[in-house]
Amino acid sequence: MQSKLFNTKYILLLVALLSLIPTSHAVDRRGRLGVGFTNQLKVDIPAVSFKLQRSKSFSLSGMLAYSTSDTNGGHGAALKVYRNLFAEPQLVFYISALGGIISKKTTTTDNSGFQADLTFGSEFSFTGLQSLGFSFEFGVSFNKLDDFVAETTGNSFIVSAIHFYL
Repeated sequence: MQSKLFNTKYILLLVALLSLIPTSHAVDRRGRLGVGFTNQLKVDIPAVSFKLQRSKSFSLSGMLAYSTSDTNGGHGAALKVYRNLFAEPQLVFYISALGGIISKKTTTTDNSGFQADLTFGSEFSFTGLQSLGFSFEFGVSFNKLDDFVAETTGNSFIVSAIHFYL
């Protein structure tokens, strides 16, 4: 038990130190709204996603998922905060934290719970197509639907998010 607490302290210290790294130059999306989709919620329903670059270092995101299906329905809503760590002309490497509520129903059960993620990720765009951002992430997820689960997570750009910046 003490070793898990010891490891958690080191992870939190690493996250705190990484948040102090200054950012560099990348595609300037400050004030631009990104609209797209994501599949990061643990209810396995694609979510509509909105992302707003608030400053050179921070972004905010929200996501909503909803399905009325009787066999695999449910809903979810989450907010996400991004801190840019490193940037190149077509790529931004970031750390993010997600917090949300989730609910999943099947023909036999209806479970509600929460999801909290701490991830590292990258959003990239292609030269000449800078209004489209593709993301992938990896990290840890803490969620509860049936039981409380702590697990590693890894999302490719197909699973994570795609945003079109207005």
